Amino acid sequence: MKPLAIFGGTFDPVHLGHLSVAWEAAELLDAEVRLLPASVPPHRMPPLASAAQRVAILRTALHGQSRLTLDTRELDRAGPSWTIDTLHELRAEQGERPLVLLLGADAFAGLASWHRWRELFEAAHIGVLSRPGVSADLPDALEREVAGRRIADAASLRALPAGKVVEVTVTPLEISATRIRELLAAGRDPRYLLPAGLFDDPALLAPYRNPTA
Repeated sequence: MKPLAIFGGTFDPVHLGHLSVAWEAAELLDAEVRLLPASVPPHRMPPLASAAQRVAILRTALHGQSRLTLDTRELDRAGPSWTIDTLHELRAEQGERPLVLLLGADAFAGLASWHRWRELFEAAHIGVLSRPGVSADLPDALEREVAGRRIADAASLRALPAGKVVEVTVTPLEISATRIRELLAAGRDPRYLLPAGLFDDPALLAPYRNPTA
């Protein structure tokens, strides 16, 4: 059964760095990948754009292809966007289908600070998006948890619904959403950092061009 992978974030705004690693992970895992914008991110400042504005940006960015899709469940749910709650919802919907939580290497290294983090392995596999030749040091508690879960062959994820950790080596694009917001606030056009379609409708990027409005 083809895995379902989820890639979360504030996407404030979504940029080509997000989309390129999600696309590459979809190819490497032969998986459907859903982008899940967070409503109330527990570990960072609230997004500058509203939920509706970020959804509009994502819909435009994802237009014209079917490998990456949008899932707004965390925006539709009240309270903090706990990943474990999202995974439990997806498990109830998807049955025994393999689920893969995609995390950047830095986020994975901080996993032990997440809400009910040990339960994540019971609900999904974890795909660590890593750079070629770069590995992050893990805290002892996390290293002990993943020691017996690592697999080298992504195809093995299809045999189980959850519980494994696989490294997904992707080609990173050094693009910062913070820098994009700064450029837009200064009245500049960060073309080639954002999907081209976002510049066709001035309303899409207006929250960043007028951040105090």
